[in-house]
Amino acid sequence: MRFDGKAIRCQPYPPNPMIRTFFVFAVSFVWLSVVQAQEIRIYKEIDTTKLAMTVYRASAETQKAGGMAPAMVFFFGGGWTGGNVAQFEPHARYFSQRGITCFLVDYRVQSRHGTSPFESLQDAKIAIRYIRAHGDAFGIDADRIIAAGGSAGGHLAAAAALVEDYDDDTDDTTISCIPNALVLFNPVIDNGPGGYGYERIGEAFPRFSPLHNIRAGAPPTVLFLGTADRLIPVETVQYYRVVMEKVGSRCDLFLYEGAGHGFFNYGNIDYYTQTLRESDRFLQSIGYLGSEIE
Repeated sequence: MRFDGKAIRCQPYPPNPMIRTFFVFAVSFVWLSVVQAQEIRIYKEIDTTKLAMTVYRASAETQKAGGMAPAMVFFFGGGWTGGNVAQFEPHARYFSQRGITCFLVDYRVQSRHGTSPFESLQDAKIAIRYIRAHGDAFGIDADRIIAAGGSAGGHLAAAAALVEDYDDDTDDTTISCIPNALVLFNPVIDNGPGGYGYERIGEAFPRFSPLHNIRAGAPPTVLFLGTADRLIPVETVQYYRVVMEKVGSRCDLFLYEGAGHGFFNYGNIDYYTQTLRESDRFLQSIGYLGSEIE
């Protein structure tokens, strides 16, 4: 159902078979198009560590039609401990064909770099600043940057928008790290007592947790969650939406009945296509995309 322009849906499984089949076909058509990662950029060197982002540029046709493209920056999930950029490669391939230049950002995690969630957030902020600072080179509109992510990657996207601390000492803070819109897949948004990651965040949670830092001007957001998620309670995202609305910011919430954590990934094609379609509609509604594939 929808009310006052906000979406709060509890999605059945499966969706209408005809709609699902058609959209899967449309997504597959895009997937089979010639889409290649056009470049890998090093956005930060820290000691011997080189942090890279993989760039999928908007298709030439869409760039010619619309000029500077929006940007979509993806942060993978993995509890700030593991994970890799391949998680959102299908999304990047799809949205690059839709006219958005996409960035799959690698960042420091505990298993590979021996780091904490705080360094992960530093890297997310650095990455967005790098993209914004090099907007002309990437052919993007630096005022239309979407941050997206799943689970802990969803935390990084939301925290880059809301959390004021955890900037790298060498970062140019005159360049904003705040994205202009958020697309969040079962995101970690509460790091307080009882929330995900509190045992690692500890008493720093008031300065690290997106839920505890929502304020006026928060970017328009679409958020997806399965009702059977054992890490992110439904009540948490519902409260997040309430607080967003209290400060005057849009937060569309989609709930998927019986779906667990990570339900949106490409391996779960039905949920993948449903959440991709709603993400597309959300980006249309804020003027970042034209009409979706019909």
